[in-house]
Amino acid sequence: MINAELLQLVIEASNDGIVVAEKEGDENILIYANPAFQRLTGYSDEDILYQDCRFLQGDDRGQAGLDIIREAIANHKPCRQIVRNYRKDGSAFWNELSITPAFNEMDQLTYYIGIQKDVSAQVEASERIRQLEDEVQKLKNKLDTLLGASPHDE
Repeated sequence: MINAELLQLVIEASNDGIVVAEKEGDENILIYANPAFQRLTGYSDEDILYQDCRFLQGDDRGQAGLDIIREAIANHKPCRQIVRNYRKDGSAFWNELSITPAFNEMDQLTYYIGIQKDVSAQVEASERIRQLEDEVQKLKNKLDTLLGASPHDE
């Protein structure tokens, strides 16, 4: 069994944001955030502890991934989604969020463990690839039109 000191060291040293939330009424309030979460979001412990982490979405709550997360939480299931979050300074970032429920010995839900990974570069690269593919398709269509209307076809 891993000892508590080693476990704490691993969590504190992680490059990914790690939070622990517990159920309180209809909310899942943060009771722990590691230093990587604080670096990623710009929020200190004092800013975030004992609030629901929905604050990270700001007013951007209509994202499809959030519906999947809400459903997984309601059903006490793990999930992984990419969502747009906002740092304390208001800047947006793409967050690959993994949420895992933790149960006690009596199989009762006790906590949710959240792991956040900044995937902004990957999401932006994928979007740029999609844009370039669209541009290439438009150029192919234009070329087909030009070649189809050429005088040597008559």
